[in-house]
Amino acid sequence: MAGHSKWANIVHRKTRQDAKRSAQFAKLSRLIIIAARNGGGDPDKNIRLRMAIEAARAASMPMDNIDHAIKRGTGQLEGVIYEESSYEGYGPGGSALLIEVLTDNRQRTTSELRNLLKNSGGNLGETNSVMWMFEQKGVVTVPKAAADEETIFLTVADAGAEDVLGDDEEVWEVRCAPRDLQAVTQALRDAGLEPDRTEVTMIPTTTQPVSDDVAPKLLRLLDALDGLDDVQHVYSNFEISDTILDQIEGAS
Repeated sequence: MAGHSKWANIVHRKTRQDAKRSAQFAKLSRLIIIAARNGGGDPDKNIRLRMAIEAARAASMPMDNIDHAIKRGTGQLEGVIYEESSYEGYGPGGSALLIEVLTDNRQRTTSELRNLLKNSGGNLGETNSVMWMFEQKGVVTVPKAAADEETIFLTVADAGAEDVLGDDEEVWEVRCAPRDLQAVTQALRDAGLEPDRTEVTMIPTTTQPVSDDVAPKLLRLLDALDGLDDVQHVYSNFEISDTILDQIEGAS
């Protein structure tokens, strides 16, 4: 059975396509803007900004874009004012959904999410209805072609890594406490291993099996949610068959 982590890696690979990269850069820019606005433009003094920049670098976002976003956040450049918010709910098959957004119009965003979930057989829930099913973790992925599991483990062990997972066929996934994300990422770079993805994410602590006949509907919903401009991240606790997930990836 495959879960949210494998799906997240598939989504990351899909965003490398030119047609989707600009949308990914726009979302990363919003994260940087918010981080700089709330904590200042110095990444050495603003850990949230530092992590947002790390995520942008891992996605090969140009430094000019990063600098522009920082200046917008600090007020050196004018721009739209974004507001952070999160939504909780359920998708097809009873899977929990945690949706993080940055929006300049909360009413519009709420309406879009409510309609999308309703039309897909899901619904929005109350605050804290599903948040308790997730825990925050730092995640760094490295291509399996770059090194074996033992090398990865020895590289990150002293930097605060908690686990190295190899469920995905293409990458090793290193998990750590959010505070150790920078140290783990730097340890990999110092060893000549450039991360493929680095971010603070939400990992489900309890999972919900979804049947093969419902899984495609759920995955289409997740794709649609991720495609909304205001949505930054979508987390879910689904467990579906590897066969279905591989079919979805092969068709993308």
